[in-house]
Amino acid sequence: MLKRNIQLNKQVYSIWVFVVCVSRLLGFLEILIFLRSPKPASVSFAGHGNHKENSPFLNNLEAGKGGDYYDKNLALFEEELDIRPKVSSLLGKLVNYTNLTQGVKEHEEAENTDGSKKKVSKSPSMGTLMGVYLPCMQNIFGVILFLRLTWMVGMAGVLQSFLIVLLCCCCTMLTTISMSAIATNGVVPAGGSYFMISRSLGPEFGGAVGLCFYLGTTFAGAMYILGAIEILLTYIVPQAAIFHPSGAHDASSAMLNNMRVYGTVFLLLMAVVVFVGVKYVNKFASLFLACVVISILSIYAGAIKSIFDPPEFPICMLGNRTLSRDQFDVCAKTIVKDNITVASKLWELFCHNTSLTTDNCDEYFLLNNVSEIAGIPGAASGILKDNLWSNYLEKGEILEKAHHPSVDAAGQKNNLHLYVLSDIATSFMVLVGIFFPSVTGIMAGSNRSGDLKDAQKSIPVGTILAIVTTSLVYFSCVLLFGACIEGVVLRDKYGDAVNKNLVVGTLSWPSPWVIVIGSFFSTCGAGLQSLTGAPRLLQAIAKDNIIPFLWVFGHGKANGEPTWALLLTALIAELGILIASLDMVAPILSMFFLMCYLFVNLACAVQTLLRTPNWRPRFKYYHWALSFLGMSICLALMFISSWYYALVAMLIAGMIYKYIEYQGAEKEWGDGIRGLSLSAARYALLRLEEGPPHTKNWRPQLLVLLKLDEDLHVKYPRLLTFASQLKAGKGLTIIGSVIQGNFLETYGEAQAAEQTIKNMMDIEKVKGFCQVVVANKVREGIAHLIQSCGLGGMKHNTVVLGWPYGWRQSEDPRSWKTFIGTVRCTTAAHLALLVPKNVSFYPSNHERYNEGNIDVWWIVHDGGMLMLLPFLLKQHKVWRKCKMRIFTVAQMDDNSIQMKKDLATFLYQLRIEAEVEVVEMLVKDRHSIARLESLYSDEEDETDPVPENIQMTWTKEKCDSEKRNRSSAVGSFRDLISIKPNQSNVRRMHTAVKLNEVIVNRSHDARLVLLNMPGPPKNTDGDENYMEFLEVLTEGLERVLLVRGGGREVITIYS
Repeated sequence: MLKRNIQLNKQVYSIWVFVVCVSRLLGFLEILIFLRSPKPASVSFAGHGNHKENSPFLNNLEAGKGGDYYDKNLALFEEELDIRPKVSSLLGKLVNYTNLTQGVKEHEEAENTDGSKKKVSKSPSMGTLMGVYLPCMQNIFGVILFLRLTWMVGMAGVLQSFLIVLLCCCCTMLTTISMSAIATNGVVPAGGSYFMISRSLGPEFGGAVGLCFYLGTTFAGAMYILGAIEILLTYIVPQAAIFHPSGAHDASSAMLNNMRVYGTVFLLLMAVVVFVGVKYVNKFASLFLACVVISILSIYAGAIKSIFDPPEFPICMLGNRTLSRDQFDVCAKTIVKDNITVASKLWELFCHNTSLTTDNCDEYFLLNNVSEIAGIPGAASGILKDNLWSNYLEKGEILEKAHHPSVDAAGQKNNLHLYVLSDIATSFMVLVGIFFPSVTGIMAGSNRSGDLKDAQKSIPVGTILAIVTTSLVYFSCVLLFGACIEGVVLRDKYGDAVNKNLVVGTLSWPSPWVIVIGSFFSTCGAGLQSLTGAPRLLQAIAKDNIIPFLWVFGHGKANGEPTWALLLTALIAELGILIASLDMVAPILSMFFLMCYLFVNLACAVQTLLRTPNWRPRFKYYHWALSFLGMSICLALMFISSWYYALVAMLIAGMIYKYIEYQGAEKEWGDGIRGLSLSAARYALLRLEEGPPHTKNWRPQLLVLLKLDEDLHVKYPRLLTFASQLKAGKGLTIIGSVIQGNFLETYGEAQAAEQTIKNMMDIEKVKGFCQVVVANKVREGIAHLIQSCGLGGMKHNTVVLGWPYGWRQSEDPRSWKTFIGTVRCTTAAHLALLVPKNVSFYPSNHERYNEGNIDVWWIVHDGGMLMLLPFLLKQHKVWRKCKMRIFTVAQMDDNSIQMKKDLATFLYQLRIEAEVEVVEMLVKDRHSIARLESLYSDEEDETDPVPENIQMTWTKEKCDSEKRNRSSAVGSFRDLISIKPNQSNVRRMHTAVKLNEVIVNRSHDARLVLLNMPGPPKNTDGDENYMEFLEVLTEGLERVLLVRGGGREVITIYS
């Protein structure tokens, strides 16, 4: 058995080798045929000659010339191969796909490329370490770590600092999990969060959040520049300051002005560097990262050294108050000089004399002793227990050491500048806003996805490792700062107590200059990175063309460098520079980054809950609950940091969203919001299936039947105008039309007709849907539309049908027969019917009726349609100023005054304002009511009994008496009438004429007349007479709307 298997395997292997050799040989022959072809075709990346085409598939007509072997074996699919690719071609196209990043790589290559020689594009080759981990580390570590983390620990204490770091790191970790799921769900071109959000949540959210992320990145550049200037003017060369304080209390304003001037200069220099060539930024990226790593290592080395040999940075205390050490050398009130006790510099500052007299001395200075304490006690000193708890200060409050001996006394206000003061009011919320920018930068890996060898593996692993690493660094630094540095030094933001040294630099080893120089270069590098990335993000948004006014920023230099976007970025960054305060700029960019992260989490949650077929991320460690938790933390941090900044950021995003929704280009990216809309629509439709709508919720859901001419143009566009005025954008509107013919032959015409109708709907501002049906007979197509339009509970309940003009002159009776057949179909389907007659005279949407009446002739009860329709029309601006009048008919024997009162009461209960009039029939026409009844009756027999409860003005007794009067007619009179044409038709015509006289007499000047539409006869032989009745009934009226109810109540007096 084993030998048999071995032999079988050998045979299979031999066959496989033979097939491979044959395929290679055929491929070689195909290449030779292609090269020898007299008409060379452009070589596509799939290896086949290929001309430009609109289809997303390869055109195999040319490929087939060299691949007859495949075509003969696939003869069964030869028709499909004309328009669809072979599997081999498709796979070749996908494998050779090159994903060019929108970042800096292609721009750098374009700058290095000579005009005559072009470089061959290299395939992505960056791994997890160089492509994701280190760039994320470089973007996360920044100016806050070196300039504000020690101050945060001093103000919030170690425990609350742990909480702040934990909140911010949890936010970015949860966002990274969501981002990893999105980034591994297919190929993600560069563009980072903008691409992921826009393709997951749609162009509206993508554009809004993309611009917010752009603003955040731009303000981050301003923040890094301000940090670099602060390091330069405070710790490196304070002598370079241009503005100097004129008084003791003008130091802060002078510093802000210096920051503005130097910040503007630095911004211009960095913008020039980015404009000249981003390759210089890339080449120095490694140097900037090395500065960050060396600086962090020096902190750990200094913390370890402080256990055995703490650095000497003595702090001068007056009582329990911290003195600013840069204004004196000796921490004592007096000094011994040549065996003589003389006043020290400190005495001169507080007493304004050198003679040791106390007349003008500060009272607090006299009552308290001057002492020195160690600024860096070291990790073994036990200072950690003093730094565990928070010590928030108000603006201008003096830094004091708790439990240090002091005597309370009122000092002089003009000596406050001698102490170390708090420059801003601090709280937990303020510190969260300032610290959060130090955990941003997690998108650096996704921004480089085009350069990664395996983006779907590198992005999750590299980003999560970077966040874990930076989080550990932050937690350990919080602990080390609290354990090694005195509390008053921690709360000293600018190092005034340690002789203007950078506080974190006092702990570093071997020298504070390691941190100062390293942090300066790292912040400069981070600023350059921000000014490099922000314009390209704006360029990506502009090229998507979702925000029309940004189109100019999609252009740039010949190599694609976003020149205009860089200019706008520099201008916006200048706004941040003019703010000039690092502590005020940080919360601004925190808002924009938090909003971006919020929508990344939302995108992942929506895609996960919708379970769309394309949602198949390779990163499996995600869950919608984690995404919602991350989204909640982002939202909470926004309002914790600064509720007014949060509202402004949300307002900006909301305005951009609405602008894109109304003015932006329509994009179909298969986003999650569309899927969410489909799920919501499905849920709503299933709810509607639970039962018919209540009378209070009833509104006309229209099916408008349009007629098209031979050129597929809408014959009566005012039908659409009337529909838009009646609906005013509310409820369901379906525009239907029928094309006569065979579906297989006229499908293209149906598509063209549908597009024509949609264009006309846009012109007439009709919010609804369009459906064109191809049928052998128009009557059958209309019946199909009436039966099948709509979905579930979202179906039409009212049909709008055009009047068949010229039916008398037409030799072809199909037009009016189709009209009557449609009336019968709507009656059978229990649908309401509206027939606008003389629709060409109906007003357009641009007209306004400042006066006039809408007259309602209420002949039979139709469920309240005649009452509801004028009310709905008056909601539109065209009909808003028209008055409503209701007419009804009474006999002479009726109490018309009481009827009028009853009708007025009924309208009052319906909350409808209208004038009421009761029209009395003449005595000589005592059978007019019966004839009127016969006009609205479907009965065709000779006796023509009067139905009950048709007209609201009749009573049961009057109906019975009318029947008795008819039965008592002499037989000779019946015989006389029977000689003439169909007596039923004569009675109906007589009624139509008399009723038309009354209507024209009362409503000849009305803007619109609404009238009950009689039903068609049951016997089809009388169809032509029925059309005559309708013509006579509406003759002499300019605009008439014939209304036929659907057999249910549509209006109620109850709330």
